[in-house]
Amino acid sequence: MRVIAGQAKGRRLKSVPGEGTRPITDRAKESLFNIIGNDIVGFRFLDLFAGTGQVGIEALSRGAAETVFVEQARPALLTIRDNLHHTRLEAGARVVHADVFEFLARQAEPYEYVYIAPPQYKGLWVQTLRALDANPGWLAEYAWVIVQIDPQEYEEVAGDKAHPEDKKHSLEHLELFDQRTYGGVMFCFYISPPR
Repeated sequence: MRVIAGQAKGRRLKSVPGEGTRPITDRAKESLFNIIGNDIVGFRFLDLFAGTGQVGIEALSRGAAETVFVEQARPALLTIRDNLHHTRLEAGARVVHADVFEFLARQAEPYEYVYIAPPQYKGLWVQTLRALDANPGWLAEYAWVIVQIDPQEYEEVAGDKAHPEDKKHSLEHLELFDQRTYGGVMFCFYISPPR
């Protein structure tokens, strides 16, 4: 596990001890940032269920203005702080010890990129999408929300053209615009259109 490009290119990152996190492969991470491209430069990045912090650290290394890492597990928090220190990217980082859903219920501040990579097979990615959709102040205009899941976890999340009976489960501020699969990693890309 390493930083692929930018200011901290080539620096190795620590894993969280134990089995609680599922780090993204370097191949999938490189593909993700090839899609994002240089658009990350100068923008704010919110890393939810941050784990090792490697995706948010990659964003910082490539020029993000700020990354906020939200994580509840103490071993993961220590790993994020160690990885930030090792990569010398602490200046652009804020590490928040919080439950993601409690964090998203706070006073919102807008981000251009939100990354969601929760523990697998618990439906937390859908809950997180709905929490963001219910509090759209987290989303800058044209913000991207990127979900990382196992392809077997994917389910359609109703959009704003949902049948009236499905409206309570629909997304009003986010639209799915792309999906990519790299082995056991699926990325679902949602955009926040102008309000």
